[in-house]
Amino acid sequence: MTPTTETMVGIGGAAESTDMVLNIGPQHPSTHGVLRLKLVLAGERITHAEPVIGYMHRGAEKLFEARDYRQIIMLANRHDWLSAFSNELGVVLAVERMLGMEVPERAVWLRTLLAELNRVLNHLMFLGSYPLELGGITPIFYAFREREELQHVMEEVSGGRMHYMFNRVGGLKEDLPAGWTARARTAVADVRSRMDRFDDLVLGNEIFRGRTRGVGVLSPQAVHAYGVSGPIGRASGVDFDLRRDEPYLAYGDLQDTLKVVTRQEGDCLARFECLLEQTHNALDLADACLDRLAELPPGPVNQRLPKVLKAPEGHTYAWTENPLGINGYYLVSKGEKTPYRLKLRSASYNNIQALTELLPGTLVADMVAILGSMFFVVGDIDK
Repeated sequence: MTPTTETMVGIGGAAESTDMVLNIGPQHPSTHGVLRLKLVLAGERITHAEPVIGYMHRGAEKLFEARDYRQIIMLANRHDWLSAFSNELGVVLAVERMLGMEVPERAVWLRTLLAELNRVLNHLMFLGSYPLELGGITPIFYAFREREELQHVMEEVSGGRMHYMFNRVGGLKEDLPAGWTARARTAVADVRSRMDRFDDLVLGNEIFRGRTRGVGVLSPQAVHAYGVSGPIGRASGVDFDLRRDEPYLAYGDLQDTLKVVTRQEGDCLARFECLLEQTHNALDLADACLDRLAELPPGPVNQRLPKVLKAPEGHTYAWTENPLGINGYYLVSKGEKTPYRLKLRSASYNNIQALTELLPGTLVADMVAILGSMFFVVGDIDK
């Protein structure tokens, strides 16, 4: 009889307690840019999540200190490249506050109009790209069509498609081209007439609702703890909007038109619904601004500035309700032509930190749905 040999093969006890670490990014189709998510998995379920940021950091806050007050506008409008006009506002409002400068009424209403058009442009990008990440390709074609309608009027007035550089300390670069308000009104009406497609194509889609309802629920307590703001915070029931609660520009006169959209569920679906309904309201606000501009007499849109602009010694903080949330600038001046310090508080930086609370306990398959519903721009995180 031939002798037999028995061999026992095992994986050892250590392998059972070893967690799997999965890196999503920094180059990944689901991350909106150069963001890295370090996930610890137990099977298909996420047990720990860490956003790793900084891959796009360019030191904008340090660069502010080496540019004068006219030049820093160019740096400010680039961190959230979908909200360039709104980014510029924070800088010029801070400097104007330091100078005690009054801006012409016509410039105030024009700034409000362009800020709301910029809000629609920002939201349309996410209204199209979020369904794309969940497998629905059609909405992004409609979103870009509507964006082009508004891009035409924004480009005509400013000369830029993404980085408008239209704000100036004391007002705006120049007055409107002849007939521009009529073309802007037509563009707003055209976009509004087709916005119901997002209700039909996206919100009416049972697959989309199945992937987003009850997924990634963010509690109001977490919103406050992480400083989450904008549509994401309001989708969790945190009713806060600077345009209503601390009005700036012409928002104090637009309270009858302004609607602060909130939801209580705090899930991915609620965040998308807030974004969509806020887009409708931004179009209404743009119409109200156009109506008011039609009533104003012709006049200047800026203040005459000295050749060398110096802010007096002191400090101030100016914050605005950007499309993605609260955008704040803390300006410190030593009386020179350049800021001594200019600290930027960007919306995406705070909002993305909530992923450490949102992702643990969820499935890997739901990670993309949760990540996309945070509506962030990586440049706005890294600055």
